[in-house]
Amino acid sequence: MLVVLLRVQLNIIGGYIYLDNSSVAKNDNGLQASPEVQQQYLSSIQHLLGDGLTELITLVKRAVQKVLGSLSLKQSLSLTELEQHIKEIRRLVEDCDKNSNQEESESKSRLCRYMMPDEDNPLTSQACGLTEKDVTTIRLLNETRDMLESPDFSIVLNSCLTRGFGRLLDSIAEFFRPNEQELNQSSSLNSLSSISLPLAKIIPIANGQIHAICSEMPSHFVQDLLFMEQVKDFAANVYEAFSSPQQLEK
Repeated sequence: MLVVLLRVQLNIIGGYIYLDNSSVAKNDNGLQASPEVQQQYLSSIQHLLGDGLTELITLVKRAVQKVLGSLSLKQSLSLTELEQHIKEIRRLVEDCDKNSNQEESESKSRLCRYMMPDEDNPLTSQACGLTEKDVTTIRLLNETRDMLESPDFSIVLNSCLTRGFGRLLDSIAEFFRPNEQELNQSSSLNSLSSISLPLAKIIPIANGQIHAICSEMPSHFVQDLLFMEQVKDFAANVYEAFSSPQQLEK
């Protein structure tokens, strides 16, 4: 979520910087993306790292409790069963609210609310005290929110999440492989689906693999996401949309 949000923000602000440096913008009254506006705009990422993350963690905990709460730590799961449980947790977390508009639900990711603050943000609450730079920042935030709520972004975000969970499961799968002694003792252990581990062992394995994936320097996982064709195409479309001269007329 952080990777794709930053990619969108940087391409939006990059489009405005291009316009500022173009001959079209030089004939205008002022910069569209001054350093102050850039700083104010990019600092909105703190919502995802703060309140947004806190709310998302609460939602994930609730989903995990619903899916795994009835299981004993001694209960064994195969890799296939673990994958199905993760898919169900994702469904509970990522699906849109049941009471929201159906058409909106199909096109807008539920996760958007954790990535951007509400439209009634602290800047708009200042009303009469807004400077021209504040107004520009609010416009950038609203335009970003529109991009995050688009069907295309929902598809890109879902692809990134699927890639991430796939990488996690691939790492966990190594712990489900039978060793040579187990293979000699039973000829039926010929696939990962035939191996089961107790939940008490799976939890620390998953935690360890998440830490290993996220703490890589440089992060191969982040690089993998950035080089996904869907991410690159979407980012290019965002930059093209916000670097066109028509953007100055809004």
